[in-house]
Amino acid sequence: MPTDSQTTSPWAVLDTLRWSRFHTTMTLALGIGWLFDAFEVNLTGGLLGILKAQWHLSNGQASLITSLWLAGIMVGAVLFGYLADRFGRKKLFLLTLTVYSVFTLCSALSPGFTLFVVFRFLTAIGVGAEYSAINGAIGELLPVQHRGRAAAIVMNFWPVGAMLAALVSILFLNLIPQQAIAWRLGFALGAAGGLFVAYFRRVLPESPRWLLSRGRLEAAGKARDGIVRSAGQQPDGRAAIPWPTMRSRTHDRARSVIVDLRELLSRYPYRLMLGATLDLSEAFGYYGMFTFLALAVLPQVHIANSHMPWFYLLGNVGALAGGLLMAWKFDRLGRKRTVPLFYTLAALTSVLMAPAAATHSPSLVLIAFMAANFCATGAWTSAYPTFSEIFPTHLRSTGIGVSVAVGRIGAIASGPLLVAVSRSAWGDAGVFGLMGLLWLVGALAMIPWGRWGIEGAGVSLETIAQPVFVSGGGC
Repeated sequence: MPTDSQTTSPWAVLDTLRWSRFHTTMTLALGIGWLFDAFEVNLTGGLLGILKAQWHLSNGQASLITSLWLAGIMVGAVLFGYLADRFGRKKLFLLTLTVYSVFTLCSALSPGFTLFVVFRFLTAIGVGAEYSAINGAIGELLPVQHRGRAAAIVMNFWPVGAMLAALVSILFLNLIPQQAIAWRLGFALGAAGGLFVAYFRRVLPESPRWLLSRGRLEAAGKARDGIVRSAGQQPDGRAAIPWPTMRSRTHDRARSVIVDLRELLSRYPYRLMLGATLDLSEAFGYYGMFTFLALAVLPQVHIANSHMPWFYLLGNVGALAGGLLMAWKFDRLGRKRTVPLFYTLAALTSVLMAPAAATHSPSLVLIAFMAANFCATGAWTSAYPTFSEIFPTHLRSTGIGVSVAVGRIGAIASGPLLVAVSRSAWGDAGVFGLMGLLWLVGALAMIPWGRWGIEGAGVSLETIAQPVFVSGGGC
């Protein structure tokens, strides 16, 4: 139920709109962009063996492709998160996919390894920008009763993109005999899809909440009324005035990224810590699972390279099922229950992969992977909407970007930590046990927020952004 402040706010109409074709279009426009981001990531992994053979790469050179990719996501998430907070959500909707598409096409045309890794890094900047742009904007444009579920559905376009990448790998590698051409066509397809979605996104409106945070009151009112009309209703004529909790300093258009980071650290330290910890935990567990499977487990169970895309295709069927189940229950259970529940389930299923791997049975490994991916996807698709809600509007994309950047550190470290260090010390079972512990870190991080924080389900973003205090310290 809306609070009194929601019903008296001139912006309450945005939170109480009935779901409409406009909201469906917006969800699809953001979700399909996320799909192509996932397509890009998974296609690169699926084609890595071909690239190694074509350019005679060492394992170190091949791993450099992945490391620079993750580094590019770090840069893009922070840089474009700040730009989205300074210049608006709509401009970033278009810019992020344009950067992604242009440099994906350049990747497809790369004459050699050096330029290829440069273009992959630049492509990853565009993908990292999507993390900040999508998660920062979707909650600001959706009715409050649908915000969590719709944001989670957008996140679930990721396993769909991964499944599409597996299908493209299967079709292109089987139908096109020259593999040196097949991988280039795969990247070109991603570039074309990204440009199509960028064109589709041009109809999306600017966030009225962001306009208000910049002090552009008249433009905010017009954007609000435009959304109301697009949803099939008539504006109620309320004046475009700021919420009482807004501070005039948020209207400063000369703020630098350093100023924004300083405010996040000084005024919202726990919120930033929560976002960074949830992302770091899932990145360690999620990327660690995929890395360890590819480098250690699958070679032991003798799955042929030609069958590998099928393995990941079925694994992502499990991922999509887990993400959709989470989305269905997200608003009903609330963030405080859903996030720690799925992080804990991800920990348990990670540990259960150890006995499956010990059997060296491809079927049992696949079943265990589907179960682990089911819970892992439910975990991270619940985490992103949760920590995207807790930052104030003028810092939302920057806060998301910093959280994602910290998480990519975990993704980069997951391979060396799990494969090189943990496996040599504790064996395969120890690696899966460590994955489980890393997932539990995210579940534990939610405990203080569960005790003192604001439950986001059914609550306006302005209410969630209000400061809360933990043992006398602001967050």
